[in-house]
Amino acid sequence: MHKKVLVCLPLNDAHRAALEASVPEFEFRFNALDDVHAEDVLWADVVLGNAPVSMIRQNKHIEWFQSNSAGPDAYLKPGVLPENCMVTNATGAYGLAISEWMLAMWLGIQKDMFLYRDRQNQRQWAPIDRPVRGITGARVLCVGMGDIGSNFARRAHMLGAEVVGVRRTVHPDTPCPDYCLRVVAQSQLDEELPEADLIALSLPGTPETNKLFNAERFARCKDGAILINVGRGTTVDSDALVEALRSGKIFGAGLDVTDPEPLPADHPLWGEPGAIITPHNSGKFSLPKTLDNIVDIFIHNLKRYAEGLPLDNQVDRTTRYAADQNGGRRLLSTL
Repeated sequence: MHKKVLVCLPLNDAHRAALEASVPEFEFRFNALDDVHAEDVLWADVVLGNAPVSMIRQNKHIEWFQSNSAGPDAYLKPGVLPENCMVTNATGAYGLAISEWMLAMWLGIQKDMFLYRDRQNQRQWAPIDRPVRGITGARVLCVGMGDIGSNFARRAHMLGAEVVGVRRTVHPDTPCPDYCLRVVAQSQLDEELPEADLIALSLPGTPETNKLFNAERFARCKDGAILINVGRGTTVDSDALVEALRSGKIFGAGLDVTDPEPLPADHPLWGEPGAIITPHNSGKFSLPKTLDNIVDIFIHNLKRYAEGLPLDNQVDRTTRYAADQNGGRRLLSTL
Protein backbone atom coordinates (compact mmCIF):
# COMPACT_ATOMS: atom_id res chain seq x y z
CA MET A 1 0.00 0.00 0.00
CA HIS A 2 1.36 3.38 -1.01
CA LYS A 3 -0.03 6.46 0.71
CA LYS A 4 0.94 10.13 0.69
CA VAL A 5 1.36 11.70 4.11
CA LEU A 6 1.53 15.45 4.73
CA VAL A 7 2.92 16.54 8.09
CA CYS A 8 2.30 20.17 9.09
CA LEU A 9 4.26 20.53 12.31
CA PRO A 10 7.57 22.14 13.39
CA LEU A 11 9.47 18.84 13.50
CA ASN A 12 13.16 18.26 14.07
CA ASP A 13 15.32 15.83 12.12
CA ALA A 14 14.76 13.02 14.63
CA HIS A 15 10.98 13.37 14.36
CA ARG A 16 11.10 13.26 10.55
CA ALA A 17 13.42 10.25 10.53
CA ALA A 18 11.18 8.36 12.95
CA LEU A 19 8.10 9.05 10.84
CA GLU A 20 9.73 7.97 7.59
CA ALA A 21 11.09 4.79 9.21
CA SER A 22 7.72 3.85 10.73
CA VAL A 23 6.13 2.94 7.39
CA PRO A 24 8.88 3.06 4.72
CA GLU A 25 6.49 2.43 1.82
CA PHE A 26 4.62 5.68 2.51
CA GLU A 27 5.66 8.98 0.92
CA PHE A 28 6.05 11.97 3.24
CA ARG A 29 6.07 15.73 2.85
CA PHE A 30 6.97 18.01 5.76
CA ASN A 31 5.82 21.61 6.09
CA ALA A 32 5.74 24.03 8.98
CA LEU A 33 2.26 25.19 9.92
CA ASP A 34 2.96 28.65 8.51
CA ASP A 35 4.28 27.21 5.24
CA VAL A 36 1.48 24.92 4.10
CA HIS A 37 0.40 25.19 0.46
CA ALA A 38 -2.86 24.10 -1.13
CA GLU A 39 -0.99 21.85 -3.57
CA ASP A 40 0.51 19.88 -0.66
CA VAL A 41 -2.86 19.45 1.03
CA LEU A 42 -4.49 18.31 -2.21
CA TRP A 43 -1.65 15.82 -2.75
CA ALA A 44 -2.15 14.07 0.58
CA ASP A 45 -4.14 10.98 1.55
CA VAL A 46 -3.27 11.56 5.21
CA VAL A 47 -2.68 14.86 7.02
CA LEU A 48 -1.05 15.29 10.40
CA GLY A 49 -1.39 18.82 11.76
CA ASN A 50 -3.96 21.57 11.69
CA ALA A 51 -3.52 22.76 8.12
CA PRO A 52 -5.80 25.68 7.15
CA VAL A 53 -9.44 24.62 7.04
CA SER A 54 -9.86 26.41 3.72
CA MET A 55 -7.27 24.09 2.17
CA ILE A 56 -8.43 20.91 3.91
CA ARG A 57 -11.95 21.55 2.62
CA GLN A 58 -10.69 21.28 -0.98
CA ASN A 59 -9.29 17.76 -0.53
CA LYS A 60 -12.13 15.38 -1.40
CA HIS A 61 -10.04 12.20 -1.22
CA ILE A 62 -8.38 12.59 2.18
CA GLU A 63 -8.74 9.35 4.12
CA TRP A 64 -7.48 10.33 7.56
CA PHE A 65 -7.00 13.63 9.35
CA GLN A 66 -4.88 13.60 12.51
CA SER A 67 -5.30 16.80 14.47
CA ASN A 68 -2.42 18.14 16.52
CA SER A 69 -4.93 19.33 19.12
CA ALA A 70 -7.29 17.55 21.48
CA GLY A 71 -10.30 19.48 20.18
CA PRO A 72 -10.30 19.73 16.36
CA ASP A 73 -13.60 21.66 16.41
CA ALA A 74 -13.16 23.56 13.15
CA TYR A 75 -12.48 20.36 11.20
CA LEU A 76 -15.61 18.61 12.47
CA LYS A 77 -18.02 21.07 10.89
CA PRO A 78 -20.08 19.65 8.00
CA GLY A 79 -18.39 19.98 4.64
CA VAL A 80 -14.82 20.36 5.88
CA LEU A 81 -13.82 16.70 5.65
CA PRO A 82 -15.37 13.91 3.55
CA GLU A 83 -17.90 11.87 5.50
CA ASN A 84 -15.78 8.72 5.26
CA CYS A 85 -12.59 10.48 6.41
CA MET A 86 -11.32 9.21 9.75
CA VAL A 87 -10.61 11.92 12.32
CA THR A 88 -8.25 11.35 15.21
CA ASN A 89 -7.06 13.80 17.82
CA ALA A 90 -4.05 14.28 20.07
CA THR A 91 -5.56 12.88 23.26
CA GLY A 92 -2.63 11.62 25.29
CA ALA A 93 -0.21 14.31 24.15
CA TYR A 94 -1.17 17.26 26.32
CA GLY A 95 -1.91 15.78 29.75
CA LEU A 96 1.56 16.50 31.11
CA ALA A 97 1.96 20.08 29.87
CA ILE A 98 -1.55 21.31 30.65
CA SER A 99 -1.86 19.62 34.05
CA GLU A 100 1.41 21.28 35.10
CA TRP A 101 0.06 24.65 33.91
CA MET A 102 -3.07 24.01 35.99
CA LEU A 103 -0.96 23.29 39.08
CA ALA A 104 1.04 26.48 38.55
CA MET A 105 -2.13 28.54 38.16
CA TRP A 106 -3.79 26.96 41.19
CA LEU A 107 -0.80 27.56 43.47
CA GLY A 108 -0.32 31.09 42.15
CA ILE A 109 -3.92 32.05 42.89
CA GLN A 110 -4.05 30.31 46.28
CA LYS A 111 -0.83 31.91 47.49
CA ASP A 112 -1.62 35.41 46.08
CA MET A 113 1.47 35.25 43.86
CA PHE A 114 -0.16 37.12 41.01
CA LEU A 115 -1.38 39.90 43.30
CA TYR A 116 2.14 40.28 44.65
CA ARG A 117 3.45 40.52 41.10
CA ASP A 118 1.01 43.38 40.54
CA ARG A 119 2.40 45.11 43.64
CA GLN A 120 5.96 44.47 42.52
CA ASN A 121 5.22 46.17 39.20
CA GLN A 122 4.01 49.15 41.21
CA ARG A 123 7.13 48.96 43.46
CA GLN A 124 4.97 48.41 46.53
CA TRP A 125 6.18 46.59 49.66
CA ALA A 126 2.67 45.81 50.86
CA PRO A 127 1.70 42.52 52.50
CA ILE A 128 -1.77 41.16 51.72
CA ASP A 129 -3.60 40.95 55.02
CA ARG A 130 -5.41 37.64 54.75
CA PRO A 131 -4.50 33.98 55.18
CA VAL A 132 -3.45 32.01 52.12
CA ARG A 133 -4.97 28.65 51.26
CA GLY A 134 -3.50 25.20 51.29
CA ILE A 135 -3.75 22.23 48.97
CA THR A 136 -3.76 19.51 51.62
CA GLY A 137 -7.36 18.57 52.31
CA ALA A 138 -8.76 20.87 49.60
CA ARG A 139 -11.69 19.48 47.62
CA VAL A 140 -10.92 19.48 43.90
CA LEU A 141 -13.71 18.94 41.38
CA CYS A 142 -12.31 17.84 38.02
CA VAL A 143 -15.03 18.46 35.45
CA GLY A 144 -13.81 16.42 32.51
CA MET A 145 -11.79 13.27 33.15
CA GLY A 146 -10.08 12.75 29.83
CA ASP A 147 -6.31 12.74 29.53
CA ILE A 148 -5.88 16.31 30.79
CA GLY A 149 -8.40 16.10 33.62
CA SER A 150 -7.11 12.73 34.77
CA ASN A 151 -3.51 13.94 34.76
CA PHE A 152 -4.43 16.94 36.86
CA ALA A 153 -6.57 14.85 39.21
CA ARG A 154 -3.65 12.50 39.79
CA ARG A 155 -1.26 15.36 40.56
CA ALA A 156 -3.73 17.10 42.86
CA HIS A 157 -4.22 13.86 44.77
CA MET A 158 -0.46 13.40 45.14
CA LEU A 159 -0.27 16.85 46.74
CA GLY A 160 -2.87 15.91 49.34
CA ALA A 161 -6.12 17.16 47.83
CA GLU A 162 -9.41 15.24 47.85
CA VAL A 163 -10.45 14.75 44.24
CA VAL A 164 -13.90 14.16 42.79
CA GLY A 165 -14.13 13.51 39.05
CA VAL A 166 -17.02 14.43 36.79
CA ARG A 167 -17.58 12.56 33.52
CA ARG A 168 -20.23 13.00 30.86
CA THR A 169 -21.49 9.55 31.77
CA VAL A 170 -20.37 6.98 34.32
CA HIS A 171 -20.63 3.27 33.66
CA PRO A 172 -21.35 1.17 36.78
CA ASP A 173 -18.71 -1.40 35.86
CA THR A 174 -15.92 1.20 35.45
CA PRO A 175 -13.76 1.25 38.60
CA CYS A 176 -13.08 4.57 40.33
CA PRO A 177 -9.42 5.62 39.94
CA ASP A 178 -7.41 5.34 43.14
CA TYR A 179 -6.66 9.08 43.02
CA CYS A 180 -10.36 10.02 43.25
CA LEU A 181 -12.82 9.83 46.11
CA ARG A 182 -15.47 9.14 43.51
CA VAL A 183 -16.35 9.84 39.89
CA VAL A 184 -19.86 11.06 39.17
CA ALA A 185 -21.89 11.77 36.06
CA GLN A 186 -22.29 15.32 34.81
CA SER A 187 -25.93 15.14 35.85
CA GLN A 188 -24.68 15.20 39.46
CA LEU A 189 -22.48 18.27 39.00
CA ASP A 190 -24.73 20.57 41.03
CA GLU A 191 -24.56 18.23 44.01
CA GLU A 192 -20.76 18.46 44.11
CA LEU A 193 -20.28 22.20 43.56
CA PRO A 194 -21.03 23.39 47.12
CA GLU A 195 -18.09 21.35 48.49
CA ALA A 196 -15.49 22.22 45.85
CA ASP A 197 -12.59 24.53 46.72
CA LEU A 198 -11.26 24.24 43.18
CA ILE A 199 -13.25 23.59 40.01
CA ALA A 200 -11.02 22.45 37.15
CA LEU A 201 -12.64 22.43 33.70
CA SER A 202 -11.14 20.47 30.80
CA LEU A 203 -14.19 20.01 28.58
CA PRO A 204 -14.59 20.17 24.78
CA GLY A 205 -16.73 22.83 23.17
CA THR A 206 -20.09 21.18 22.40
CA PRO A 207 -23.74 22.25 22.57
CA GLU A 208 -23.94 20.20 25.77
CA THR A 209 -21.11 22.13 27.46
CA ASN A 210 -21.97 25.60 26.12
CA LYS A 211 -22.20 28.00 29.11
CA LEU A 212 -22.27 25.04 31.47
CA PHE A 213 -21.02 27.48 34.07
CA ASN A 214 -23.53 30.32 34.06
CA ALA A 215 -24.87 32.62 36.79
CA GLU A 216 -27.10 29.90 38.20
CA ARG A 217 -24.26 27.42 38.44
CA PHE A 218 -21.86 29.93 39.97
CA ALA A 219 -24.51 30.60 42.63
CA ARG A 220 -24.29 26.92 43.59
CA CYS A 221 -20.52 27.08 44.09
CA LYS A 222 -18.86 27.22 47.46
CA ASP A 223 -18.16 30.80 48.53
CA GLY A 224 -14.61 31.68 47.52
CA ALA A 225 -14.07 28.74 45.16
CA ILE A 226 -11.37 28.93 42.50
CA LEU A 227 -12.12 28.19 38.83
CA ILE A 228 -9.60 26.96 36.26
CA ASN A 229 -10.53 26.45 32.61
CA VAL A 230 -8.26 24.79 30.05
CA GLY A 231 -10.93 23.22 27.83
CA ARG A 232 -12.96 25.63 25.74
CA GLY A 233 -13.92 29.17 26.65
CA THR A 234 -17.53 28.57 25.65
CA THR A 235 -17.94 26.35 28.71
CA VAL A 236 -18.07 29.49 30.88
CA ASP A 237 -20.43 32.45 30.62
CA SER A 238 -17.84 35.24 30.72
CA ASP A 239 -20.27 37.91 31.94
CA ALA A 240 -21.45 35.66 34.76
CA LEU A 241 -17.84 34.96 35.72
CA VAL A 242 -17.09 38.68 35.94
CA GLU A 243 -20.01 39.13 38.33
CA ALA A 244 -18.96 36.08 40.38
CA LEU A 245 -15.44 37.50 40.73
CA ARG A 246 -16.68 40.95 41.68
CA SER A 247 -19.02 39.57 44.33
CA GLY A 248 -16.32 37.31 45.78
CA LYS A 249 -18.35 34.20 45.06
CA ILE A 250 -15.39 33.08 42.95
CA PHE A 251 -12.08 33.89 44.63
CA GLY A 252 -9.98 33.61 41.51
CA ALA A 253 -10.07 32.28 37.96
CA GLY A 254 -7.20 30.87 35.94
CA LEU A 255 -8.19 30.99 32.28
CA ASP A 256 -6.23 29.66 29.32
CA VAL A 257 -9.38 29.87 27.20
CA THR A 258 -12.07 32.54 27.02
CA ASP A 259 -15.29 33.39 25.25
CA PRO A 260 -14.83 35.22 22.97
CA GLU A 261 -11.33 34.26 21.97
CA PRO A 262 -9.08 36.16 21.61
CA LEU A 263 -10.52 38.20 24.47
CA PRO A 264 -11.19 41.78 23.26
CA ALA A 265 -9.04 44.46 24.89
CA ASP A 266 -12.11 46.18 26.35
CA HIS A 267 -13.56 43.04 27.98
CA PRO A 268 -14.12 43.49 31.74
CA LEU A 269 -12.34 40.23 32.57
CA TRP A 270 -9.01 41.95 31.86
CA GLY A 271 -9.63 44.35 34.71
CA GLU A 272 -10.46 41.74 37.33
CA PRO A 273 -7.46 41.23 39.65
CA GLY A 274 -8.70 37.73 40.48
CA ALA A 275 -8.67 36.65 36.82
CA ILE A 276 -5.37 35.37 35.44
CA ILE A 277 -5.50 34.97 31.66
CA THR A 278 -3.08 33.28 29.26
CA PRO A 279 -3.57 33.21 25.46
CA HIS A 280 -4.58 29.56 24.98
CA ASN A 281 -1.00 28.37 25.23
CA SER A 282 -1.00 25.97 28.18
CA GLY A 283 -0.63 23.22 25.61
CA LYS A 284 0.55 23.84 22.05
CA PHE A 285 4.28 23.08 21.91
CA SER A 286 5.43 25.27 24.80
CA LEU A 287 6.65 22.06 26.46
CA PRO A 288 8.84 20.22 23.89
CA LYS A 289 7.68 16.85 25.21
CA THR A 290 4.20 17.60 23.82
CA LEU A 291 5.46 17.54 20.24
CA ASP A 292 7.32 14.29 20.95
CA ASN A 293 4.03 12.83 22.21
CA ILE A 294 2.10 13.91 19.10
CA VAL A 295 4.68 12.28 16.84
CA ASP A 296 4.57 9.10 18.94
CA ILE A 297 0.77 8.99 18.77
CA PHE A 298 0.82 9.48 15.01
CA ILE A 299 3.46 6.78 14.49
CA HIS A 300 1.40 4.44 16.67
CA ASN A 301 -1.66 5.02 14.49
CA LEU A 302 0.27 5.18 11.23
CA LYS A 303 1.46 1.60 11.73
CA ARG A 304 -2.10 0.51 12.49
CA TYR A 305 -3.34 2.35 9.39
CA ALA A 306 -0.76 0.59 7.21
CA GLU A 307 -1.85 -2.78 8.62
CA GLY A 308 -5.55 -2.07 8.17
CA LEU A 309 -6.20 -2.00 11.92
CA PRO A 310 -8.66 0.36 13.66
CA LEU A 311 -7.19 3.71 14.61
CA ASP A 312 -7.04 4.89 18.20
CA ASN A 313 -8.23 8.34 19.32
CA GLN A 314 -11.06 8.44 16.79
CA VAL A 315 -13.25 11.50 17.33
CA ASP A 316 -17.02 11.22 17.30
CA ARG A 317 -18.19 14.05 15.05
CA THR A 318 -21.39 14.48 17.06
CA THR A 319 -20.11 14.44 20.65
CA ARG A 320 -16.61 15.70 19.68
CA TYR A 321 -15.07 13.33 22.22
CA ALA A 322 -12.40 10.77 21.50
CA ALA A 323 -13.79 7.46 22.65
CA ASP A 324 -13.43 3.71 22.36
CA GLN A 325 -15.19 3.24 19.02
CA ASN A 326 -14.97 1.51 15.65
CA GLY A 327 -12.52 -0.94 17.14
CA GLY A 328 -10.14 1.76 18.39
CA ARG A 329 -9.56 3.13 21.87
CA ARG A 330 -8.89 6.44 23.58
CA LEU A 331 -5.23 6.91 24.44
CA LEU A 332 -3.90 8.31 27.70
CA SER A 333 -0.48 9.74 28.45
CA THR A 334 1.35 6.45 28.16
CA LEU A 335 3.09 6.81 24.82
